[in-house]
Amino acid sequence: RKFMGTLWNTYAFYILYANIDKFDPSKYKLKYDKLSVMDKWILSRLNTLVKTVDVHLENYRITEAGRAIQDFTDELSNWYVRRNRERFWGNEMEQDKINAYMTLFTVLDTLVKVSAPFIPFMAEEIYQNLVRSIDPQAPESVHLCDFPLYNEEMIDRELEKNMDLVLKIVVLGRAGRNEANVKTRQPLSKMLVKAGFQLPDMFVDVIKDELNVKEVIFTHEADKFIDYKLKPQLKTVGPKYGKLVPKIGKTLSEVNGVEVVSTFKKGESYFLDIDGQKVELTEEDVLIEETHKEGYITTSENDVTVVLDINLTPELVEEGFVREIISKIQVMRKEAGFEVQDRIEFYYCNNDRIVEIINKNKTLIADEILANNMVEGKGTEGSYIKEWNINGEKVEFAVKR
Repeated sequence: RKFMGTLWNTYAFYILYANIDKFDPSKYKLKYDKLSVMDKWILSRLNTLVKTVDVHLENYRITEAGRAIQDFTDELSNWYVRRNRERFWGNEMEQDKINAYMTLFTVLDTLVKVSAPFIPFMAEEIYQNLVRSIDPQAPESVHLCDFPLYNEEMIDRELEKNMDLVLKIVVLGRAGRNEANVKTRQPLSKMLVKAGFQLPDMFVDVIKDELNVKEVIFTHEADKFIDYKLKPQLKTVGPKYGKLVPKIGKTLSEVNGVEVVSTFKKGESYFLDIDGQKVELTEEDVLIEETHKEGYITTSENDVTVVLDINLTPELVEEGFVREIISKIQVMRKEAGFEVQDRIEFYYCNNDRIVEIINKNKTLIADEILANNMVEGKGTEGSYIKEWNINGEKVEFAVKR
């Protein structure tokens, strides 16, 4: 159900903007050399998907084929489309916008054919509107089309490997923000990453933008921000070592936790010397609690560790407020029924701190919210007025077309 909803929403997104722009993909060609990194990545993933599904179905691995389609559709919607939305918003039909349309059309056209054996009716519905409506010469039904062939030349394994790492880092970074209860709109100064390899700058820029951090540093020393509290697991250590348990507990509280955990991760035992007796501990013998260095949040999975510096300077706090203010005004524009391109007047009052921040950042905020006038005071007649609580500060905003 989740997969079908995601696929339909992605298709609906394309149709919405293609109708607004009267975009006809039959009048353009996909020019691979002019595509962005994100376009090349999703097309590489698409061809890898066709290859994967073909091999799975050839060997009757139905579930594996279905799961591959589902995972791809999730990446298409929640990564490619979400990160490229703004490319569809421009008024002019520039090359970059054509590239975005042609890439998304190509992906949906192929994806619907790959998915057809699994979701015959939805695939048919999408195919008729997406393909047949613009190409009457196309096969009458999606089920009369040939199964897609993959293009090995469009599969870029290095690009896919880099983007896989970006996705892992972003997921871990979001988890760290959630754990620290720091909103994504609050900028952070830096993030440390320990991974198997360093990413090229263009991928680092994606991480910075997605996680709202000023600097991403790849280092092998990310582990120094993690520590572990270790205690003996009484139900396994007790029967083996009896009276030595208290001393084992004391020794475990003093040893290097990172060293012990890394030993366990290698599948090896850790040895202690207690009163001249050799004590062997396996991972099952030790209760491990991960702790963080103050001001930092660490998340890790397999060979990737991410450390977020959550220490906030006054400048970062102010920037966070500005982002929240812009977000709230955009919500009000939508609620008031304004069009995307409508210019507005913006009024603000009833909170000295917020007023000061807005006055200090007037130009930036005005550009983002399309405001011709920004007035300190109550909204005039005909304004849409709303009270907000922004990071604990209550304030009144008003917008008027």
